[in-house]
Amino acid sequence: MKFLCVVCALCGLASSSLGLDRGAFTFTRYDLNVRVEPEQQRLAVRGKIILRNDSNSPQKNFVLQISSTLNWQSIQADGKPVQFETHQYISDIDHTGALTEAVVSLPQAVMPQATIELQVGYEGVIPFDTTRLTRIGVPNDKARHLDWDQISRSFTAVRGIGYVVWYPIATEAANLSEDNTVEEVTARWKSRESDAQMSVVFESTSDKPVFFSGSASAAPSRKSLSIGRIDAFSLTRPGIDVPTLVIADYSQVTAPNQITIQYLSNQNEAAKDYAEIAGQIETVIPKEGALQVLSLPDPEASSFVSRGMLLMPLKSEMTNEAELAMVYAKARQSLLSSRPWIEDGFAHYAQAAFVEKVKGRQAAVSYLSAHASALIEAEKAKSADSRALIDGSDDVVLQTKSMYVWWMLKDMIGTLFSDALAQYDTSKDGDPKYMQALIDKATGKNLQWFFDDWVYHDHGLPDFRVDQVFSSALDRGGFLVTVTIENLGNAGAEVPVILKAGDDEIRQRLEVRARAKASVRIEAPSAPTEVTVNDGSVPESDISNNQFKIPSPSPSPAVR
Repeated sequence: MKFLCVVCALCGLASSSLGLDRGAFTFTRYDLNVRVEPEQQRLAVRGKIILRNDSNSPQKNFVLQISSTLNWQSIQADGKPVQFETHQYISDIDHTGALTEAVVSLPQAVMPQATIELQVGYEGVIPFDTTRLTRIGVPNDKARHLDWDQISRSFTAVRGIGYVVWYPIATEAANLSEDNTVEEVTARWKSRESDAQMSVVFESTSDKPVFFSGSASAAPSRKSLSIGRIDAFSLTRPGIDVPTLVIADYSQVTAPNQITIQYLSNQNEAAKDYAEIAGQIETVIPKEGALQVLSLPDPEASSFVSRGMLLMPLKSEMTNEAELAMVYAKARQSLLSSRPWIEDGFAHYAQAAFVEKVKGRQAAVSYLSAHASALIEAEKAKSADSRALIDGSDDVVLQTKSMYVWWMLKDMIGTLFSDALAQYDTSKDGDPKYMQALIDKATGKNLQWFFDDWVYHDHGLPDFRVDQVFSSALDRGGFLVTVTIENLGNAGAEVPVILKAGDDEIRQRLEVRARAKASVRIEAPSAPTEVTVNDGSVPESDISNNQFKIPSPSPSPAVR
C-alpha cells in the first residue's frame, strides 16, 4: 500500500510537470555555500534561496534546475523535506545541452506575491563540455573556444546561466538550432531576476584565490576547512551580471586607471603590453569602477564580461577585438544600471566612441553600420507585442539599437554630457524618465520626442528620403540650396544631410520627426551635384533612397 502511495505521488509530480509554469516564480535571493574541489572537478553547494510567486494564481508545484552534471541531494521548506522528483530537461541554456530538473510539490500553495524560502543541496562535477554546440554541427575545434567553462586542477572558470547552470534557476527550454532562443530565454531570465541578491561563500581545496563577479565581503571562520581557503562575495544583480567564478595560478600587473591584468605563466610581457594599453582607455564618465582582466589559457577563446571582470586570452600582440572588449568592460563598470538599454547600450556605444577617437568619425560610422543589418532584420521579425528599450531584454535589438541611441544623443548634443551620467544612480532609477531628466537638465534641451520614439515606445526605425532640392545662384557667388527631407518611418531623428558641390562636401544636421518633412538651407561654393541624407550614424529601415543626384542648378524645384 505504501509503495502504491509513493508511485501515485511520483506520477502526480510527473504529470504536473507537463503543465508547469516555469516562469511563475522569481528568484529574489541566493545565500549559497559553494565548495570547489579543482582536482576532482567537483562542485558541492548548500544554501538557501527565496522565491516569489509572481503569477496571478496560487502555485503548489514548481521546478528548480541545475546543470545536468549536477544532482539534487535535498530540498527543504521550513526545515522539512519537500517532495520532489528529478529528470533530465533538454535545454541549451547549459553547456551540456541539458539540465537536472527537480519538480517540487509543496504541502501548501504559495499565494500570488508571497515568498517561500528553500534550503537546497546539490553536487556533482563541471567538466569541459561542448555537447550543445557539437550536436548542432559546430566543429569541435571551434566549439571549445566558445564553451570553455570547466573546473579542473590547472584552471577553473565557470560562468552562470547561458553557459553553466551552477546555481538554481527555472526557465523554459532553449535550443541553439532554433534561431536565437538561447539568447531570448537568457534575456527573459535577466529581466525577471534583475533585482535579485546573491551572497556566496566559496570553500576551495586549492590555495589559489577565487575571483568572482561580485564584491568581496568578510569570509567566515576557516574552522571547517583543513586545507585551501575561503572567499566570500556579494552580488547585487545576479540576473544582469552573470555570476562567474575563476580559480587559477595568476600573477598581476596593474594599470593606472583601476584595471588589473591577471596573467598566467609565460605571459609576463604580454600582460605588461595589455596594461599599458589598458591605461590609455578613458571613459566619458568621471566615476569609474575597478576591472579585473583575467587571462584565459586558450589563446583563441572567446572573451566574456561580467561585473568587474573581463575574461580573455592574452596574446603576444593585442588585437582590435581585445582592445574593444576592454573598452566595453570598463564602460560597463562606469555606468551600472538595472536597465540594460542604459548599461549595455552605453558600453556598446563606448566601443564606437573609442573607434572614433582612434581612427576618426568615418571609421566609427562604419563600425556602427556593420551592426545595422542585424538590427534591421530583427526589427522586421519583431512581433506586435515586442517591448520598447525602456523595459527590453538584453538581445540583439536592445544591444544595437541602444548603442545607436547613445550615439544619436551624442551627435544631437555635441558631447555625451558626462555630468549627467556621473549623477546617474541606479538605486534612484524608479521613474522610466529618470535618465532623460538628467540629460535634459544638463543640456538645457527637451528630448521628450526623441525618448518617446526610441526608448519609451517601440516605433521601429526611420526611413529618410530626399524629397526636394531647390538650388539658386547667389549674387555674391555660389549657390543657396534648399533640401527637403521626408521621413517615411514611425521614429524621428536628427540626421546628417550632406551636400556635394564640386570637390566640396557640406554637412548640416536636420531634425525630421516621424511621418513628417523638414527642410534645411545650405550654401555651396559651386554648383551642387548630389545630396545624401544620413551618413550611417542613424539606423534606418531602408537606405536605398538616401541619395539624390542634382541634374543642374534651377530656379524651380527638382522633385523626386
